[in-house]
Amino acid sequence: MIEETAVTALAALAHADRLSAFRMLVRAGPNGVPSGEIAERLAIAPTRMSFHLAALERSGLVRSWRDGRRIRYAAHFEAMRGLLAFLTEDCCEGHPEICGIAADACGCDADETIKETQQARALAPAGEETR
Repeated sequence: MIEETAVTALAALAHADRLSAFRMLVRAGPNGVPSGEIAERLAIAPTRMSFHLAALERSGLVRSWRDGRRIRYAAHFEAMRGLLAFLTEDCCEGHPEICGIAADACGCDADETIKETQQARALAPAGEETR
């Protein structure tokens, strides 16, 4: 992960509502949670929650998809592991295993995955959600 991507992800998490939503989505696993349910469980107005979920999705930490009439959101676990690896890669004088995460343990290219998601979103017709 490059520093610019890490800064974007950390900035997205630097708000109490977004951090709460992201943690909920991490707990929910890959099946995610409908946006309305996220707003309800966090006692946040749906329009405000949509704004925060969009910020998380732009950061690459969250993905969304249409499920009938609802939009479901889920944590993007590869991107999350990439961020954790980035944060710990220089840990303890070059021994990140002390932190519990090896720098290359995620086995992913979070920057590439985020870039692909952003490109797909840019190419999607207006109003259409992307994964």
